[in-house]
Amino acid sequence: MKVYTLSGKSGTGKSYQAVNLCRQKNIESIIDDGLFICKNKSVAGISAKRQPTKIGAVKTALFVDDDHKKAVAKAIKKQDPESVLIIGTSDEMTDKIISRLGLPEPEERIYIEDITTEEERETAHRQRSEQGQHVIPAPTFQIKRQFSGYFMSPMKILKDFSPWGPWRDNSEKSVVRPTYSYLGRYRISEKVMADIVECIKEECKTVYEVLRVIVTEKKDATAEGIEIYVIANLKYGDDLPGAAADFQKRIAEQIENMTAFNVNRVDLEIRDVI
Repeated sequence: MKVYTLSGKSGTGKSYQAVNLCRQKNIESIIDDGLFICKNKSVAGISAKRQPTKIGAVKTALFVDDDHKKAVAKAIKKQDPESVLIIGTSDEMTDKIISRLGLPEPEERIYIEDITTEEERETAHRQRSEQGQHVIPAPTFQIKRQFSGYFMSPMKILKDFSPWGPWRDNSEKSVVRPTYSYLGRYRISEKVMADIVECIKEECKTVYEVLRVIVTEKKDATAEGIEIYVIANLKYGDDLPGAAADFQKRIAEQIENMTAFNVNRVDLEIRDVI
């Protein structure tokens, strides 16, 4: 396996430039901020950008947690890429990542100053400092489960820029705004969730009344999200199970679209049929 490193100060556009660099040098995979990305797929790891503090983000990026390290090392061995790009803020950081994951010595060290202009680095730094935007070199749908309640948007690149062959229609980067980029944690009150459910109820002719909405936030090592418990009365009619299932589906879809939270499940309790 050929190992390349890309080093540069935080906020200088390393993750943004990573896909283009991989295309130019025919590098198959990337290790960036705790994630192992191979052929434009997030294969293993936990993104440092989902951590609540900068210290936690650094520890994740360095694979300090043994379970995290073992999971990524196992995935690398299974995928067996011919080449990998390690992204870090310095040679010392990339060397620590290489050591933790048991990878070979780097064949080539690349620095962000070698592949970008001063103007490009200033633009990247401004977006980071003023807007809190961080780039992940993987498609949004690949990492969405790790970023419940974060603002995310995709950044697509044309087919010609894909480093992983013509079988890919396009490669994609994702823009996120981590918790530590804000002055506080992003939250939406249960009352707002209840109001959204009430609006959905108005669109569903079979739902008579929403009695209560309970929202529970869930977290684990690989995914974050919310669980929603709705108590409602339905109108009498044909195919009530189908109507209830449709109501559940609409709740999940609309709350994900409107709030950026991952909806892990929607439980619907029907108290009465009127």
